[in-house]
Amino acid sequence: MDVRKKVLLVGIAVAVLSAAVATQYARITIGYEFSVVHPSDGMIRFVALDNASDGSRVLRVRNNGTTATMNLSFGDIPKGMNKTYSAAFAIVNEEPFEVNITGVTVTGSESDAVRIWLHSDADTDATGDTSVMLWNGAALSGYWRLAAGNGDETDMDGAGTSTPWDTNDFIRYAAGTPTAVSGTDDFVWVQISIDTNDVAAKGDYTGTIEFQFEAQT
Repeated sequence: MDVRKKVLLVGIAVAVLSAAVATQYARITIGYEFSVVHPSDGMIRFVALDNASDGSRVLRVRNNGTTATMNLSFGDIPKGMNKTYSAAFAIVNEEPFEVNITGVTVTGSESDAVRIWLHSDADTDATGDTSVMLWNGAALSGYWRLAAGNGDETDMDGAGTSTPWDTNDFIRYAAGTPTAVSGTDDFVWVQISIDTNDVAAKGDYTGTIEFQFEAQT
């Protein structure tokens, strides 16, 4: 009789231990939602300013009625020329918190001919301005702090400068050239130079420019 009781107790102990380490499964469904908006109307906006040689904005939108993709068009550049757009466009933060621009990557043909700065004054060459160079043919370390925005795609620099719609290039543009201060203003000017001195031959060259952002929310 005592032997049977001991066996039973051992059996119960094993069963309890097995239950303690068993895996449990469950399913929970959570919905999600998002909206795809025009590149000029996002919470991080790219706002045009400088014109290219063809009279259109350097920064323009292609396929506005469908995919609405942004494109930079620098035009025809002679061999041996360094062509600079001191305000190719502005990057504007509309988020209600600070966003840092932490880097840039350029990929494509002759990407080492591209130079990119973030800087304060749209009318001044970045090399003589308060600036951060992020690409000199290869990635450089540096960052610019965009202050919190106001969530309004019709302006920048707080509400100080309007960003109306360009009906020809399908993008918003800056109606003024305010000065940007890192950590204080919600925008920064982007200067881009194309140096063709070391480009191998005549031809058409294409690529992509990717900006990296970081925020503490």
